[in-house]
Amino acid sequence: MFGVGISPSAAPGADPVGDARLAEELGFDFVSTSDHPCGTSPTYEVWTMLTWIAAATSRIRIATRVLGVPYRSPAMVAKMAESLHRLSGGRLILGLGGGYSDEEFRAFGLGVPTPREKVDGMVEAIHIIRGLWSSPALTYEGSRYHTLEASMEPKPETPIPIWLGTYGPRALAATAELADGWIPSLGFAPPAEAVEMRRRVLAAGRAVECVYNVSVSVGAAVPGDRSVVAGEPGEVVERLLELVELGFTSLNLMPVGGDFQGQMERLAAEVLPALRAA
Repeated sequence: MFGVGISPSAAPGADPVGDARLAEELGFDFVSTSDHPCGTSPTYEVWTMLTWIAAATSRIRIATRVLGVPYRSPAMVAKMAESLHRLSGGRLILGLGGGYSDEEFRAFGLGVPTPREKVDGMVEAIHIIRGLWSSPALTYEGSRYHTLEASMEPKPETPIPIWLGTYGPRALAATAELADGWIPSLGFAPPAEAVEMRRRVLAAGRAVECVYNVSVSVGAAVPGDRSVVAGEPGEVVERLLELVELGFTSLNLMPVGGDFQGQMERLAAEVLPALRAA
């Protein structure tokens, strides 16, 4: 699958819904957006924005990349996800993470979990979410979250994949045990490290979709920044194929460098056909 990262910007002139419509027209498989509700730059709340995108599109899948678990009750996320999945015709990919920015948690008065607590909370959230999707009544007692005879109807009619954005040993072990997909970013997991991380993710012998989140710039070099795949179309194809050969079966492409929709169009016309053929 090939996805494209949509900015949640609410600044004047930003049009994430229009970007998502264009991504669908261009043949991308999914759109994704990040979850950073705190900050001075104007942004949309991810869940609200994706709901609007789902209503404005018909085919393309929608993914959270990734929800910070500490921001929302896992039981409520289970309900929100089922509703959006149902209303969108089964198009949701639920991306979860332990939470990246301690400053955001502190600013919103949520407390700052330790790294261990972040992983524990993410694991407990998955158990609660999947439990509510499948059990008549769920009682769950964790160190971070709990439920008491919680019921939720309706249940999802089709599976909702859970992708995790994880990097550390304990988080990767949890991904290997629980996730349907793994979505690290090139900027945080360069290829040499990503290969070893992927080995850990697949160590349990389960089928886990490996999705690389990659910043790209077609037609413009970004000197000295190895976290961005940049250059002429042939160069971009060559570098992306190198990442695919590491074992990443899907790519989430993040156009950078100005004309976002123009970059999407160039990716769709000059890069994706070669990747799909390969």
